Amino acid sequence: MSRSNKVVVSASKAALNQLKYEIAAEFGLTTGSYGAGGYDSEFAGELGEAGAAGGGHSVHWSSLSTRQAGSVGGEITKRLVAQAESVLNGLG
Repeated sequence: MSRSNKVVVSASKAALNQLKYEIAAEFGLTTGSYGAGGYDSEFAGELGEAGAAGGGHSVHWSSLSTRQAGSVGGEITKRLVAQAESVLNGLG
């Protein structure tokens, strides 16, 4: 099975980004605002959105260890699976 980061449902991108930043904040991975060029350019747009929504705090993704970034992704997966199970069981 090949892996890709292709977005299947484009409307879900904003919700997943919000969930990603909420989980990072819960794990204590947020930091203060960054100056221009002080962040990984791959996430430049997301950091701008998170900085505005998060009260000046954002996640500096390039400073996270692989374990920390993986724990955020793992928690996203865990929550999405739990949500899907509750919907399938008629609880959601």
